[in-house]
Amino acid sequence: MGLLSWVWARPATVVRVLMPAPFADATADLVATFNRAHRDVRIAVTRGPFETDAVSDLAISSLLLGDSPYDLLLMDVTWTAKYAAAGWLEPLDPWLGPEALEPLVTGARAGNRIDGRLYRLPLVADMGLLYWRTDLMAAPPRTPDELVAIARALQQQGKVRWGYVWQGRQYEGLSCVFVELISGFGGQWGPGEAGVGLASPAAARAAGWLQQLVNEGISPRAVANFAEPEALQSFEAGEAAFMRNWPYAWQELQRPGSAVAGRVGITTMVAEPGAAPAATQGSWGFSLLSGSPHPETAVTVLRALTGEASQRRLVSRYGYTPTLQHLFDDPELVAERPQLPQLRQALDQAVLRPLNPGYAQLSDILQRQLSALISGRGEAATAMARAGRESDLLLRASGQEVGR
Repeated sequence: MGLLSWVWARPATVVRVLMPAPFADATADLVATFNRAHRDVRIAVTRGPFETDAVSDLAISSLLLGDSPYDLLLMDVTWTAKYAAAGWLEPLDPWLGPEALEPLVTGARAGNRIDGRLYRLPLVADMGLLYWRTDLMAAPPRTPDELVAIARALQQQGKVRWGYVWQGRQYEGLSCVFVELISGFGGQWGPGEAGVGLASPAAARAAGWLQQLVNEGISPRAVANFAEPEALQSFEAGEAAFMRNWPYAWQELQRPGSAVAGRVGITTMVAEPGAAPAATQGSWGFSLLSGSPHPETAVTVLRALTGEASQRRLVSRYGYTPTLQHLFDDPELVAERPQLPQLRQALDQAVLRPLNPGYAQLSDILQRQLSALISGRGEAATAMARAGRESDLLLRASGQEVGR
């Protein structure tokens, strides 16, 4: 009887990844390709909810139990400080080294390090953009006054119903709108020596301008209920001269049936003379969760999902914005996505929302005050002073020094 040989195959290491539904769908082919090419590692993706906050709630609920089923989490840039402060993230420096962010464009490097440690590697960039109708004007406005003047003239001529549509609903999109405007009016939102910056003249002017847009009919009163889809629907139907939205909207506006296909340009948000235009940085990136039983293998997966092949496919097929510098100048990608140079320009002017563990609460304070103004209640300087006081109290209650 011959000697029997038994070959024992070690089971593949499973790296479990939680992503919001849109990204889980967009990366499905990439994940399948990786799994076919690797016998010892397999990526298992949990398709999370569509809503950003719901994904964070799902992740946190598992982390609070102390035994999260996930190794990697695809995170919004505003989550990083909270997750790091809670001890839920493992620093990536031991595996990626001190120059991990060097291949990225400058705007995509921000928001990934907390207290000098790298906790997140971006997958795609995202930034607020001003969309404008190239068939109705030769060049976009560069100041708030110019935007109002052009919009009002086009409305009076009967060429558009509305001048400007944007995200005015009481949710995170409204905070993103405001962070661009406060920068454009010469201010800044974030903890500093003078508080969080909301009780400043710049904040009052920015909030007052949003209120003016509604009061003067440049924006519809219904903008108080607009998120990204509602603003996109109005602009795509040809109702408005200008729209504030994210890069994803470009592809939607070029689809068959769009009333503005081929007649849209993109640029950065308006700013007062002497102030710099700004674009809210809203990128998504992967983080390694503490407690992963195989962190080194998880980082291998993180590298693959954020690498050139992955980003190239997400740009080409889905219109996402890359983070790697050289992809913005890639002739093949630029031929497919001619807006890439404008996207890089906007990303170079990106500004972050406050990097703070209590950011969600800070954002809620701001949203409530802005929502009241947009709905016709209150006065801008008073509302922003109240938002500043409440924000300072919140930070002090959490043990953070505010002002001097």
